[in-house]
Amino acid sequence: MQKQRGEGKIGCIVSILVLGLIIAVAIKAVPIYYGNSELSDACDFIASGASKKPIETLEREVKEKARELNVVEALTDKSAIRITKTGAGDAGTCTIILRYKRTIDFYGAYKYTIVTDKRITKPIFENIS
Repeated sequence: MQKQRGEGKIGCIVSILVLGLIIAVAIKAVPIYYGNSELSDACDFIASGASKKPIETLEREVKEKARELNVVEALTDKSAIRITKTGAGDAGTCTIILRYKRTIDFYGAYKYTIVTDKRITKPIFENIS
């Protein structure tokens, strides 16, 4: 079997097109997934340090983080962020509930909606000195 010039050009072109498609999808999807993950991690940290802070302060911290990460959907919907503190002292807990939807628009060709429904509960520890 002899090899001819030009053989494999179609495979190379298809590979480049597939790589370009993957990069284009990643450019749209990665920032959305990253923002959701970072907001969830920040809420975990905020809930861990909630012992002496009022709920209003905790809510402000979560909203500041959402604004910083450009998670607009968590800011526009009133029920997207809910914070509760129960109990007192070392028997208390802080719960942050994140509930919102974000839509990724893949260049007008396809829209994908990510639903975030996270419940973060941390025990409240009082520092007794």
